[in-house]
Amino acid sequence: MLKLRQALGLAAVLAVFAALLGYFTYRPSYVHFTDDQALIKISFTLGGKRLGKCIRRTRAQLQKLPPHMRKVLICPRERHPVHVEVLVDNQPRYQATVNAAGLSKDGSSKFYHGLVVAPGKHLIVARLVDSGRKTGFDFEIEKAFELTARQHLIIDFQRDRGGFIFR
Repeated sequence: MLKLRQALGLAAVLAVFAALLGYFTYRPSYVHFTDDQALIKISFTLGGKRLGKCIRRTRAQLQKLPPHMRKVLICPRERHPVHVEVLVDNQPRYQATVNAAGLSKDGSSKFYHGLVVAPGKHLIVARLVDSGRKTGFDFEIEKAFELTARQHLIIDFQRDRGGFIFR
């Protein structure tokens, strides 16, 4: 008799769990964006330029070193912080300066941010400094977009492809 009660109790507990799981699968409904919103997402990783210049060793300097330490180029590890600005319709909407990652500050700077905007035409200006300069920008682009409701526009950056990429 005890085994029958245990089986019925287990079945009841599992039925309640299944009912709760089914309910929370569909309710309460979650809407990430309403019909009157679009998203501009800034998402990229970039290593700033190195803080100093690489030094080329001469043959005489290389000969004085043990064979396992004979590197021709000696480059500093530390990198400049990367500064990014995004303007939407000439209004600053995102501004960040991110230091290089890592103990030696030789890693990449990571950017990830979402901007919610109304659908329609928008003028987007993206600017970036990765060389430590005090005035001006190393990369700058200005583009107009027609965003629809619930559309995602991604701003990426790839130095080898010329700078900012919009997808």
